[in-house]
Amino acid sequence: MSIFRLKPLRQHTDEQLMTRAAAGSDAAFEELYRRYARRLKGFFFMQLGGNEELAADYTHDVFLRAYEARSRYQEGRSVSTWIFTIAYNLCRNHYRNNAYEAQLLASLDAEPISEQPIEVQLDAAALDQALEQVLSELPAPLHQLFSLHYQEELTIPQVAEIIGIPEGTVKSRLHKTMNIIRKKLKRYEK
Repeated sequence: MSIFRLKPLRQHTDEQLMTRAAAGSDAAFEELYRRYARRLKGFFFMQLGGNEELAADYTHDVFLRAYEARSRYQEGRSVSTWIFTIAYNLCRNHYRNNAYEAQLLASLDAEPISEQPIEVQLDAAALDQALEQVLSELPAPLHQLFSLHYQEELTIPQVAEIIGIPEGTVKSRLHKTMNIIRKKLKRYEK
């Protein structure tokens, strides 16, 4: 018996677990579910307009698709990138199926920015609430980029691989997103 099999599953890397799941270990796949389900549900909750039921359904769909494709997992590939690629594609399909994508992509260059002269001192909680509001108003493609990079803490190359665009485009869109956020939160600068 190898040392690999004696070590508890929670001590294995994601890639080791996925390799074991690909070989037929349901226990290894369950451990991956335990590690990623909450993050994915939060990602979907933010991307799908705060709909908790839809977020739960899409989280389930990610793991169903990953389970069905487990034998095709390429050993050495980042599991988090693989799983979030599935999640990103589900979001894209959701927007496409609901005829939102064309409207949202067209709005990338036409994002209106309101400048209201309000002088208010906010504490950290109020600023967080204002940021959350700004994020909810972003077009879905920009919100997804922001979420993947800043909230899910994926690297630029990982985000580029998930979305299927060049790294330079990811950087450019993240820069644009940060400019929108800065302009909308300008009134909160001290």
